[in-house]
Amino acid sequence: MDVEVVRSAKRRKTIEARLVDGVLRVQLPGWMSANEEAVAVAKMRKRFERAEETKRIDLLARAIRLAEQHALPVPASICWAEQQTLWGTCQPSSGAIRISSRLAGWPDWVLDYVIVHELCHLLELHHNAAFHDLEARYPKKERAIGFLIAQGWQFT
Repeated sequence: MDVEVVRSAKRRKTIEARLVDGVLRVQLPGWMSANEEAVAVAKMRKRFERAEETKRIDLLARAIRLAEQHALPVPASICWAEQQTLWGTCQPSSGAIRISSRLAGWPDWVLDYVIVHELCHLLELHHNAAFHDLEARYPKKERAIGFLIAQGWQFT
């Protein structure tokens, strides 16, 4: 992805990025050092590349298929989210699920596990024995958990 950096003396703190004719235009404060610029550009590039990867995945179709395969409820909605600390979230009261866009570039079986995990929360709010019984319906659960731990996921 080609990048164009635009520095501005008027811009105080914020960094903004958008695609303009296929080029990622990153606008940042004029006072930033070259190292800070490099970090900001890398972060924005990664964010936009991840957003492109999410376009190839139909989350709703995938969630419906997984719900049917594992006898779990279908979510009312499911969407990608820019989540920094969680792989997924679920609001059982509304049936809404949000999946971290960081998962878009990872193996399908990891994404499927996280979706199944969140689908289980539609039936069981807490990580209790009943929840783990539901979650065990996904055959690659342990493999996916191992992958997530290797990525820095902490279990509590």
